[in-house]
Amino acid sequence: MTQPSTSESSRPPKHLRIVGAIALLWNAMGAFDYLMTETRNDAYMRQFSPEQLAYFYGFPAWVVGSWAIAVWGGVLAAVLLLLRRRQAVPVFLVAFVAMVVTMVHNYGLADGLAVAGSPFALAFSALIVVSGLAFWRYARAMDRRGLLR
Repeated sequence: MTQPSTSESSRPPKHLRIVGAIALLWNAMGAFDYLMTETRNDAYMRQFSPEQLAYFYGFPAWVVGSWAIAVWGGVLAAVLLLLRRRQAVPVFLVAFVAMVVTMVHNYGLADGLAVAGSPFALAFSALIVVSGLAFWRYARAMDRRGLLR
């Protein structure tokens, strides 16, 4: 007599691991940028102009804190998604909200677009916001399908 095999429906879909890995890599890049900026890593920061450095180093504490929550929350949420934990959903949401708060400062309250010097910076920031929203919505959909514990 053969053992019953695990049904295909009880296995997580392959896209969950793929999206989780992409989310982890994407958020790890943001965390790396945060870490290099906050530690003022010379090798990393020399790519920026003196005006840009003054802008980054002049962030108020609440912006630095919001940025930290956004990037490290994104890393944690991606790990939770890979572990199929439903806590990924609220953590992605908190990271997304923190990211939006950071962007409001950078482009609404401060003159981030002028400092960045190119529309590419604004487009890349929009991509960051869209990806954060997409990761949260994906995690929420996986939870609603019962794939997260």
